[in-house]
Amino acid sequence: MNQAPIPPLIVQGDQTLLLDVHSPLFQEAREELSPFAELEKSPEHMHTYRMSPLSLWNAASMGMKEQQLEDILNKYSRYAVPEVVLQYAQGILSRWGKIHLQPTEEENVLYLKVDDPYLHREISAHKRLKKYLTPSETGFFLDMLNRGSVKLEMIKLGYPVDDLVPLRDGDPLKVQLKEKLFNGRDFVIRDYQQDALNAFVGKGGPGTGFGTVVMPCGSGKTVVGIAVLAAQKTHTLIITPNVASLHQWRDEILEKTDLTVDDLGEYSGDNKTIRPVTLATYQVLVWRKNRLSDFPHFRVFHQANWGLIIYDEVHLLPAPVFKVTAEIQAMRRLGLTATLVREDGAEEDVFSLVGPKRYDIPWKQLEQKGWIAEAYCHEIRIELDDDEKLNYAVADRRKKYRLASENHRKFEITQALIEKHKDDLVLVIGQYIDQLNKIAKILNAPLITGKVSNKEREKIYSSFKKGEVPVIVVSKVANFAIDLPDASVAIQLSGSFGSRQEEAQRLGRILRPKKKNSHFYSLVSRFTVEEEYAQNRQKFLTEQGYKYHIEIWDQFREKL
Repeated sequence: MNQAPIPPLIVQGDQTLLLDVHSPLFQEAREELSPFAELEKSPEHMHTYRMSPLSLWNAASMGMKEQQLEDILNKYSRYAVPEVVLQYAQGILSRWGKIHLQPTEEENVLYLKVDDPYLHREISAHKRLKKYLTPSETGFFLDMLNRGSVKLEMIKLGYPVDDLVPLRDGDPLKVQLKEKLFNGRDFVIRDYQQDALNAFVGKGGPGTGFGTVVMPCGSGKTVVGIAVLAAQKTHTLIITPNVASLHQWRDEILEKTDLTVDDLGEYSGDNKTIRPVTLATYQVLVWRKNRLSDFPHFRVFHQANWGLIIYDEVHLLPAPVFKVTAEIQAMRRLGLTATLVREDGAEEDVFSLVGPKRYDIPWKQLEQKGWIAEAYCHEIRIELDDDEKLNYAVADRRKKYRLASENHRKFEITQALIEKHKDDLVLVIGQYIDQLNKIAKILNAPLITGKVSNKEREKIYSSFKKGEVPVIVVSKVANFAIDLPDASVAIQLSGSFGSRQEEAQRLGRILRPKKKNSHFYSLVSRFTVEEEYAQNRQKFLTEQGYKYHIEIWDQFREKL
């Protein structure tokens, strides 16, 4: 007689949910938890989820009721679900639907409907909301322009706004996905990419058409963006981190859709062309003459009748773009990112202004299916020389970090690692330009920094992809949206203090699927503050399920 499998879930009183990876019910339970709980960690044996106000409100916005959530927890929980957890979830979910944003007969005026008189009084007394709202008996009037700002303040107050104001339709665009790529291979949307598309588009009614998709580097976020573009069939503004990624978007759109070069515009430092699909960079949008000047290029948001705005690497959204994004809530908005981690804790701004997380998928799940490369992460710890130790001892903390980061022994170790991987394409990545100049000369390798022209960068990337140049040295300009599909080794000389987001992005440069495994080496000076910052950088990757091997160089080199 077959016994029923042991339930995979352990629900804890602090709203954390532990999910047993080895349970036959793991996948089924994961899919049911995902709508209302955020994945925090996914190491080898137990994945950790947490129910947060944002995750619960996102579930409520998609129609989940309190009883459904309770039934799911009871169904999969190994032990009795703590009453305090059910009460917490009930309290948070009950706040959804108390406030609705509705259209009025007046074109640019909206109505914030609040039925609860006590909540009405609380909102009336809120200092930051007063400047936006004109009270009435059952709610508040506000200008369309302040739609996003009010939603953001309401989230901070603890009451999400159910935005039922229809999004406007932009100018129509005739666009279809192709069946064949340039190389003759079939173009197929992967199952998880289709799931992301469906989650964003929804049923097309009020409350849909805005949100964020979280997918690992190398998993095809650009394909999801292009699929949304083809589904919405409207004039679209796509904002990218830099010109190199802008050009990659352009090339992928031309390869995967029937749009032509004449349909695509570029709004960057070099070009200011507006077309039905326009690609811009964050840098040009936030440029201004001085701190007191206006942002002259914000006009691109209003220069055409856009029906969709796509924010690539949405976690990078600079504060000025947050501001304008608060003003353009009438447009469909898609955010794409590998991680919503921000060291400034501004994740809720992305949720409020671009939209809630509509879809995410664990890195390790895609690795297991072969959609991204299997990666091995190594932190190699290196001693400082005696002279460097003396300088380090008397330096302040910031100087200590730089001295540790620029440990000159990292040069010889980089050479040894490259020799070990002489049949691979290798990225050497760092923070400090002097350090990168030196290693580039030692390796006789091209160096890409912010001063290298976009034309020269693309030439180097092209040579690298073809295998003509086996090693390139890159500064932090290559952290984001650089498509180097055959790179399988990354050596990190130095980084931006403890940035988890940067660690994830740098690993992502070598995760494109290929026939070989990938290796990520981080070189860290032993017994220094660099070790402390490295622990924070590791945290994100270990939470995603990657094993981080810590090696002492003098011992590790014997294995080479």
